Amino acid sequence: MIDSTETINFSAALIGLTLHILIWEKLPDWGTWFTALINKLPKPAAYLYDAWHCPYCFGFWIALCLHGITQQFTLPSLQVMPSVIGIAAVPIAWFLDALVTALFIYVGSLLLKALAGPALSGHQQLMAFKQSQK
Repeated sequence: MIDSTETINFSAALIGLTLHILIWEKLPDWGTWFTALINKLPKPAAYLYDAWHCPYCFGFWIALCLHGITQQFTLPSLQVMPSVIGIAAVPIAWFLDALVTALFIYVGSLLLKALAGPALSGHQQLMAFKQSQK
């Protein structure tokens, strides 16, 4: 249970969501160089690129990497695990924290996609209106 004085740290989720958008939604549109690079990857790495389009799957693995780099937890309560768990406490804490971070990345991705449709439609209507006024 999260203590009321603790706050959720969304840093890893925001970085993970940003990386997911960059790698799967933006870089492929920035010319042919990125697609050519992906095509030159070894088969296992190319498979991971194809398989990790899912923001939750990508989010889990990037959360583990980001936690290893930054040592920050999304849920601060996971920093202190019960001593009965013993040596498995740290891997379990990282695993659980990565699951939570992946969930935030997934929800963030869904929210951005839900907002993008109406925003794009509104932009297109505005451009059509401006064009009709000329």
